[in-house]
Amino acid sequence: MFATRIVNLYKYLTESKKEFIMARQLLRSGTSIGALIREAEFAETQKDFIHKLAIAQKETNETQYWMELLKETAFVDVVQYESINDNITELLKLLTSSIKTAKKTLITNH
Repeated sequence: MFATRIVNLYKYLTESKKEFIMARQLLRSGTSIGALIREAEFAETQKDFIHKLAIAQKETNETQYWMELLKETAFVDVVQYESINDNITELLKLLTSSIKTAKKTLITNH
């Protein structure tokens, strides 16, 4: 699970690297993605579903930003960065595809 990886990275950053500010931002954005996707599963309308996935997409993008910054400031190495960034890229692709499909469905049904 992606959120578990983020929590473990947060622990590593705060305990081993003594980095708290960026780690906290990463924790917030990285764990909210799954929660938003869960919320979308029980969306009240198609528009609500799209909206929740769009917010998850933004949080995924923000998570990628924090990972890039952590790499550039040497709090994570290239291997750690690439491993999580691969997951982020896949999440962005899945969310983008789901949003596009949901929008098409919304248009078709109206």
